[in-house]
Order: sequence, then structure tokens, then C-alpha cells
Amino acid sequence: MSSRSEQLLIRAGRNVALILPVLFLGLFFFYPLFTIIRLSFANGLAGLLETLGARYYWRVLAFTAGQAALSTALTLAVGLPGAYVFARYEFPGKALLRAVAGVPFVMPTVVVAVALGALLGPRGLINQGLQTALGLAAPPIGLSGLQAVLLAHIFYNYTVVLRLVGGFWANLDPRLEEAAAVLGASRLQALLRVTLPLLAPALGAAALLIFIFTFTSFGVMVILGGPRLATLEVEIYRQTAQLLRLDVAATLALIQLVCTLGLSFAYTRLAARVTTPLELQPRSYTTRPPRAPRERLLVGATMLLITLLLGAPLAALALRSVLAPGPGTPHFTLAAYLALGQNLTGSAFFVPPTAAIANSLRIAATTTLLALSIGVPAAYLLARRPAPPGGRSGREQRATAGMALLDALFMLPLGTSAVTLGLGYLVALSVPGLGGLRTSPWLIPVLHTLVALPFVIRALAPVLRARSPRQREAAALLGASPAQVWLRVELPQIAPALAIGAVFAFTVSLGEFGATLLLARPDAPTLPVMIFRFLGQPGALNYGQALALATILMLVTALGFLLLERLRPPGGEF
Repeated sequence: MSSRSEQLLIRAGRNVALILPVLFLGLFFFYPLFTIIRLSFANGLAGLLETLGARYYWRVLAFTAGQAALSTALTLAVGLPGAYVFARYEFPGKALLRAVAGVPFVMPTVVVAVALGALLGPRGLINQGLQTALGLAAPPIGLSGLQAVLLAHIFYNYTVVLRLVGGFWANLDPRLEEAAAVLGASRLQALLRVTLPLLAPALGAAALLIFIFTFTSFGVMVILGGPRLATLEVEIYRQTAQLLRLDVAATLALIQLVCTLGLSFAYTRLAARVTTPLELQPRSYTTRPPRAPRERLLVGATMLLITLLLGAPLAALALRSVLAPGPGTPHFTLAAYLALGQNLTGSAFFVPPTAAIANSLRIAATTTLLALSIGVPAAYLLARRPAPPGGRSGREQRATAGMALLDALFMLPLGTSAVTLGLGYLVALSVPGLGGLRTSPWLIPVLHTLVALPFVIRALAPVLRARSPRQREAAALLGASPAQVWLRVELPQIAPALAIGAVFAFTVSLGEFGATLLLARPDAPTLPVMIFRFLGQPGALNYGQALALATILMLVTALGFLLLERLRPPGGEF
């Protein structure tokens, strides 16, 4: 192949890399959001002002922001000691404990809510054990809706602090604190005046990310919060699915969209500062085994906290799913699992839970293929090397700015509410001629691909930026075609990152709940939707089947995350 032909081929590939992801975002992300904005202003400013003038919706917004802020503060308070321990000490089981701490982050919110209910709920293990041991008629432990929500948010986001703040902290030079101590600063003064200012970008990034996740929390709020704790996310769902007031839902979604996108842009800027901080030191230099009794006590307390806070609910979920319900001596049974394939109601419209498992696996596999097909070209596009700052022309500077803008655009779905996206699809597909797409088997995978795409790009782009061009140039000099260079040189180098992106896409799709609840057909539910249905039905067997399905979903996502941990490069976080 001639040099000119190769250049034309490379240029065509770059055009595809640009057009395919941008076209996908335009059709399946920006267009649905545009329909929400258009519906919000369907009656001019009158409908928008009417919604904004209602005190109830302002109280919903205030509660949404308040519980998110409280969840963020509590998560930081609980997570910072663990971040310090993982940043400064080496101890047996550290890698395994770090992996266990990360499992809740990829858990579907439905599983998190059910797991906490299995441990601390009225029918949870602790309450049933206390009732049996003490002969009590009522459960002695009663968590209020808000308490349960806050605990779930800490459980879900603890690893964000551990990884973002602890990962940054682990590379800070400990001699800075030692120098402050030599100058007369106490341990507390060194922490407040030296360490915390240096950690500010990581703390800010972690706080913003937790705030975004808790601000748009849906599954936890619906299952644990109860009808009185309505957030914007829950209210959008209620106005859409129950009251059929799409105009009000669109206005609320617009308010939420403005908030989350602003927070997402702030997070992107802070995260960029975290990735290029100060003069970092290798972790082998900054960590050491705990020596003093106080240090051993701190490490032991952290290990116990992670085990109880993060491990106990997951273990309780699995154990509760195989225990027979009701008072008396507990005994093991597989009745809930055996009932998953049975039509106990005798209804002709019954969809067995095993069908939901098959649907979820099919959708997750399709989502993975779509996310890789779109995310790989996007990552290659974002990984293009800019010219050195001193030698950039005006055109190159504009191209670099354009890449930064594209990077931010590709990250937008990460900060957008899934329920808002689901509402956008409902509105967009209500246009005459597009209604048939509501029943398309591609609708849910496309929506899940939007949610998974930022994870795929984030897994691939750093690896592509770090690759050396010398091996590819050497292969080309030896006569290899561009396709051969990619297959034999480049693909083996990026294969671990591809696997990480695939695992993320698969697990994210398995657990997506908010948008799927709005869009899934009644005859084709996914696992999280089926779990939600069982929780809403009376009877011990229905509750047991919800626990069984949640346990299956927990095991699959946990195995996926542990595989991801083995593939993750050293120092890689979010």
C-alpha cells in the first residue's frame, strides 16, 4: 500500500472516530434532552413559572440538595480515616480489602437498598435475631427513612473517598508533614495547614462526585426512603409514571439537568487537577507497616469498619435469601430460588424471574458491544497527541481546545440523571412516526450504552495517551500494514483497558434501574425492575424471591468488579 493510500486510510479512520461518537451523542443524548427543554417551554414561560412558583417543588429541591450534602459530609467523615490508612500503611490483606471496599460502588442501587434491608430492616437478620433471642413482638431496631438512605449512601460511596482521596494522598511526599513537625507544628496543625490544602483538589473532586451520585439517587430513595422522602429524581418518576404530567416532569428534569451538568463540569476540572498534582512520590516510598500501638489500632479499626459497614450487608443479603421466613429457629431453604422459574399465580401474563435474568444478560452483552464500538473510536480521538505548547499554531491550539470540549461532552452522560434520560426518551418517542421505537429491543441497550460510555472512554484514553509510537513505527518500517500494526502491536497493549471498559459496561448495564423502570416493557423486565416488583408485592415468598434475585445480581457484579481489579493498572482509580 502506498504512503498516500495509508494517509487517506488513517484520515478516514479519524473521521469515523469523530463522526460516530458525536452522532451517537447527538441522536441519543442531546436530542432527548432537547425534547425535555422544548416540552418545558411548550406553553411559553407560563407553565415553567407555574411549576417554579409552587412551594412544594422548591421543598423537594431543598430536600434533594440537603440530603445530598449531608450524605457527602457523612461519607467524607467516615471515609477519610480509611483513606489515610490505605495511603500511609502497608498491611496483610490490603489489596483484598481494597477490592472488597470497591464492590458496593458497582452494586446496583436496588441491591444496595435490599442488602441494607436484609440486615437492618424490620425483616432483617439483626431484628429477627433480637426478636427470637429476647422474645420481642416487634422489631427493636427501626431506622427511619432518612437514616436508612444516609447509611445506604455511605455504603455506596465509601470507596470514592478511599480511592480518589486515598490514591492522591498515597503519592504525597510525607516529608512535608515531617518538616512541619520539625518547625514546631503539632500533628493536628500539620494536617490542617499542610496536608488538607494539598488534598483540597482530591477532596473537592470526591465531594462533588458523591454529591452528584446522591443528588440523583433513585433506587435507594424509592425503596428505603418511603413516600414522604421525595427527591427531584423520585418526583420526576412520580409525575411521569403515576400522574402522567409530562410537562411538570420535564420542568423538574430541566432544573435537575442544570444542577447536575454544572456539578459535572466542576468535577471534570477538579479531577484534571488531581491527575496532575505537585511532585508525586512512588507509593513504595510513602507507605510503611504500622509500628506503634496507636497505628496498629487505627489499621485494625479501619479493617473492622470496612468489614462491618460494607461486608455485613452483602453477607446478610446472601444469608437472608436462604433462610426460611417467619419466627422461630431459622433454617436453610432454597424455596425462594426454586420459585424463580415457577408461575405460582397461574396468570397467562406472568413473566418468570428467569426471563428477567436472561433479558438482563442479553441487554448487558449488547450494551458492552455498543459501548466498545463507540467508546474505542472516541478514546482514540481524545488520545491524539497535541503539539508542544511553544510550537502550537493557532489551528493546533483550536484543535486542542476542541478535544477538551469533546472530552467534557463525552462525560456528560455520567452526570445526567438516568430518570431524566428515560423521560427524554418517552417524550422524544411520542412524536408521530417514532412510536414504534418504544418497543424496539435496541432501546434499552442504547440507553445503557449512554450510561456506560464514559467508563469505557475513561478506561481507554489514559492507556492510549501513554503508548509509545516507536513500536508501531518499527512495525510499519518492517512492512506491516496499518491493520497488521493495530492487530499485532497495539491491540495486545490496550487489551487490559478494553477488558476493563467491557466489564464496566456490562456491570453498569446489569444494574441500571431508573431509566429502565420507565422504558422497559411489562413483558420484558430486567433484574432490577423484577426485584422492585417483588418488593412491592405482599407475601414472604415474594420478598424471598426479591432477595434471591438481588443475591444473584450481587454475585455477578461482584465477580465482574473483582475481575476489573485484577486488570486495573497500578494507580488507576476512576
